[in-house]
Amino acid sequence: MRTIRRLIYGEVFAAVAFVLVAFLSLFFFFDFVDELPALGKPSALDPSLVYEVPHALLYVALLMPNRVYELLPIAVLIGSVFVLARLAQGSEYTILRTSGLGPWRALRMLLGLGAVFVVLTFAIGDYLAPFSDKNAQLLKARYQGNISLGQTGAWLKEKQPYSNFSVNVGTMSPQGELGNVRLFEFNNQGFLVSTLHAQTGQIEADDSWTLRQVQRREFDTAGQASGRVQRETLETLRWPSGINAEMVSVALLKPERMRTADLFGYIRHLEANGQTAQRYEIEFWRKVFYPLSCLVMVVLALPFAYLHFRSGSITGYVFGGVMIGISFFLLNNVFGYIGNLNQWQPWLAAASPALIYSVFSLGAFGWLVLRR
Repeated sequence: MRTIRRLIYGEVFAAVAFVLVAFLSLFFFFDFVDELPALGKPSALDPSLVYEVPHALLYVALLMPNRVYELLPIAVLIGSVFVLARLAQGSEYTILRTSGLGPWRALRMLLGLGAVFVVLTFAIGDYLAPFSDKNAQLLKARYQGNISLGQTGAWLKEKQPYSNFSVNVGTMSPQGELGNVRLFEFNNQGFLVSTLHAQTGQIEADDSWTLRQVQRREFDTAGQASGRVQRETLETLRWPSGINAEMVSVALLKPERMRTADLFGYIRHLEANGQTAQRYEIEFWRKVFYPLSCLVMVVLALPFAYLHFRSGSITGYVFGGVMIGISFFLLNNVFGYIGNLNQWQPWLAAASPALIYSVFSLGAFGWLVLRR
């Protein structure tokens, strides 16, 4: 069995690597073409910095780990289908079956292979992809100006023992400096106590905020129209807060590109401040279940080893594997939006595509492999 395992694992790893390189080459070209209109333009922060071809190539290269994370389950399916179908076409798999490779043993062997890809997918999606994507955004911001956090900025909430704060951050520099920071303080009765506007700010290591060029207004009677308003201007102000840099970065990174631990921490923050976390909960469970889809892909590929091929018919089966992989990728994205709109249980919305394809793959395994 060790020899058989080495043979099949080696063939599948080589095929998956080839498919992955082919897909990445295609996406690298498309992403680079998207960057062409920005070439030759100076930075809004420093006109001496010009966005040129090497910067665009580096930016696109930094996006590739996230592409690997998205494409790896599809590449596993296509590579596994190709290898098993080729072995079946050359009657090599028939020889392996006569050597003792029964259906259940073959299934266990492929699940072991799938487990390797599960670990690889999780490691890339949880560590390499968020790190490289963040650096890609910072690189682009260095040459094209501050990172804009949307038309209205990034909004966060902070509950403290005697006050509630609504925080708005307009921009973030490549060095992590915040711009156009506004704080709205409310008491526990819901009245506006004070407002604050800072030109710039920095989140310190202890999560406190150092705000500069501050204009603050304080309402003596909790924001009632008849109350007096005290105004003051400060060079710097320290604001103690539990909002760390990772939480602000949520507006910079898409939820699906965040680390699982960061998503979980941000969900806890939203729930503690009475905010809806449905979207982020779905993305959290998708991060949990998506690597497991590699197991589903190898089970889907196994029935192809038991098909009878005519000369040249392997291409059609490989094309079928490609279509199955693409449909899984699309369904995985669609169920996230449907679950968010219909307020489904987050784990159900995230797990539904994998469950559907698991039933389909086990059904195909039972019909083509066990019964036939």
